[in-house]
Amino acid sequence: MGVIRTGEQGQAGRLRPMLATTAGLPPDDGAWAYEMKWDGLRALAGIDRGSLQLWSRTGRDITRGYPELQELASAVGAGQAVLDGEIVAFGGEAWPSFEALQQRMNISAPAQVRALMTSVPVTYLAFDVLFLDGQSLLDEPYSARRELLEGLELNGRHWQTPPSFTEAAGADLLEVSKQHGLEGVVAKRLQSRYEPGRRSSAWRKIKNVRRQEAVVGGWKPGAGGRAGQIGSLLIGVQGPGGLQYAGHVGTGFTQQALAMLGRELAPLRRDTSPFATPIPPEHARAAVWAEPLLVVEVEFALWTNEGRMRAASYKGLRDDKDPAEVIREP
Repeated sequence: MGVIRTGEQGQAGRLRPMLATTAGLPPDDGAWAYEMKWDGLRALAGIDRGSLQLWSRTGRDITRGYPELQELASAVGAGQAVLDGEIVAFGGEAWPSFEALQQRMNISAPAQVRALMTSVPVTYLAFDVLFLDGQSLLDEPYSARRELLEGLELNGRHWQTPPSFTEAAGADLLEVSKQHGLEGVVAKRLQSRYEPGRRSSAWRKIKNVRRQEAVVGGWKPGAGGRAGQIGSLLIGVQGPGGLQYAGHVGTGFTQQALAMLGRELAPLRRDTSPFATPIPPEHARAAVWAEPLLVVEVEFALWTNEGRMRAASYKGLRDDKDPAEVIREP
C-alpha cells in the first residue's frame, strides 16, 4: 500500500474508517442521529491542495478507478481535508445499486475506466469530516463534525452530503429505508468521537434484511447451464479456531459475476480445504478448494443451529474487506 507521509492525504492513507456494530434501534432517539445505510464502497477521501486520493476500508489506494471524483478536491473549498464516505452508483435508479457499482470495482485500466464513467458514473456520499486544514477533528463529537461537513456545502454532479436526521424517529426512518429497498439505517451517537479502525457501539447499523460478509474457501463446479462455470461458492466466517464453514451460495449471480469470480478464484486453487470445521459430504464432494482471500457479500434468510446461512444469495465481491476481519454478525 502506498502512503503519502505529509498532509491530510497521508492521514487518509494511514487511517482506517470507524465501523458500526449490528444492533437494534437505540431506545433514546434524542441522543442519536440517523443516516441511511448506503449500498456502496466505503472510502476515505484525502484532499491536499487541489488533488484527491481515495483509500478503501483496507487501506488500498483506489484513486485511479474513479477519476470523475477528482474535482471534489476543489469543491471542498479547503486546502487540506479528510472525508469519510461511500462511493455509490445509481444505475439509472433514484437510489444506489451495489450491483451497478460492481461494474466499477476492480477496474483501473484507463481505457476501461473511461468507458465505464459514461455508462456507470459514480457519486461520493460524504458523511463525515476527520481533518480540515491541519486540524484533527477525531476527538470532536459527531454533531460538531457534522456541522463542519455541512458547512462545506458539497452538492455537485458527482458528490453529495446525504442528510443526517436528528429530529425523526428511528423506526420511521427504518421503514422509509425499507420502502426504497435500502439495507437499513445507521444510528450515530451525537456525542461520539471518531474511532479510526474500531467497531464501536457508538455507531449502530440496523438492517432490514440479513446481510453478511463471507470468505470464499472454495467452489463447486456447475452443471447443465453452468457447465464449465462456478455452480456455488463455499463460504465461511472467522471463528476462534480459524475459518468456520457457513454454507454455500449458488444464486444471485449474473453471467458477468460468474466470469469475474472464475478469473479471481482460478489462481487461488489449493489441494486441501481451508476450513477449520467439517464440511457436509454433499458439499465437499467435487469441491475445488481455494486460498481464503476473497470476500463476498451475501443476503440470507437466517442462521441455522449448525451455524450456516440458509437460502444465501450472492450480492457482490467486497475487495474492500479484509478476510481476516470477517466474523459472524448477529
